[in-house]
Amino acid sequence: MSKKLRMFGIDFNPLTMSEAVSEVLSWTDKSEYNCQYVVTPNVDHVVKFQKDQSLRDSYKDASLVVVDGKPVLWASKILKPLPETVPGSDLCPAIFDAVEQHQGARVFLLGAAEGVAAKAAIEIEKRWPSITICGYYSPPMGFNAQALTNATAIELINKEKPDILIVGLGAPKQEIWTHTMQHQLQVKVALCVGASIDFLAGEKSRAPRFMRAIGLEWLHRALSEPKRLMGRYLHDAKVFPVIVLKELILNFQGKN
Repeated sequence: MSKKLRMFGIDFNPLTMSEAVSEVLSWTDKSEYNCQYVVTPNVDHVVKFQKDQSLRDSYKDASLVVVDGKPVLWASKILKPLPETVPGSDLCPAIFDAVEQHQGARVFLLGAAEGVAAKAAIEIEKRWPSITICGYYSPPMGFNAQALTNATAIELINKEKPDILIVGLGAPKQEIWTHTMQHQLQVKVALCVGASIDFLAGEKSRAPRFMRAIGLEWLHRALSEPKRLMGRYLHDAKVFPVIVLKELILNFQGKN
C-alpha cells in the first residue's frame, strides 16, 4: 500500500476508489476474522478529530483511512495531494459491485432506524444477488460499547461471522464503537460509513451528481435535515478553514 500522508493529525491512505476496493477485497479473501476496519474522514470528522481523543485513537488503529468530502480533498491539493474522494456512501456500492464479479460475500448491517436495515437488506440482495445479508440490527438511541444492548449486537454479529460489517451509527460513534469492539468482533472487514444503510434502503436520497462534483453534497444533506445538520455544517464551515490555515503554517515552518 502507498505511504500514508499526514494532514490535520490524520494519516490518510492516498488511494483511489478502485484501489480502496481492491484492498478491502484482499481482506475478505483471507480466512481470518480479525476485523480490519475502514474510516472515511470528511470535514466534520476533521473538526471533531482535533479535540476528541477517542476518535483520534480509532483513526490511529484503522486499517484504511480514505478521504470523504471535496473540501478535504481540495485542502489536500495545497497541502499533501490526495488522488480523489472515496466517500463511504460510494465505497459500499463499489465494493458490492466488485464482490458481484468476485465470489460473493456475507454482509451484516448495523445501524439506521428500526425497519430501515431490513429494507436495505432487501434492496441490496435484489441489486447484488451474490451478496447475502446474513443479519441486521438497529440499536436503540444511546447505543455504544457500554450500553446494555451492546452484548446483543455483538452476539448477533458473531453468530453470523460476516465477511463485511456495515456500521452506520454516525460519526464519531461508529468509529469509536468499532475501535472499542474490534477485538471482540468476528468479522473480516468493518466499514464505518454513516448514512449508507439509509441510502441503500432508499430512505434518504443522495445529492445530485453535479452537487457532489462541486462539493455541495453537504448543502443537499443540510437542506434535507436542517434541524439535525444545519448547525453542524455552519459550525464546521467556520472552523475548518482555521484548521487548514494552521496546517499551512505548520507545513511552511517544516513542523509537519
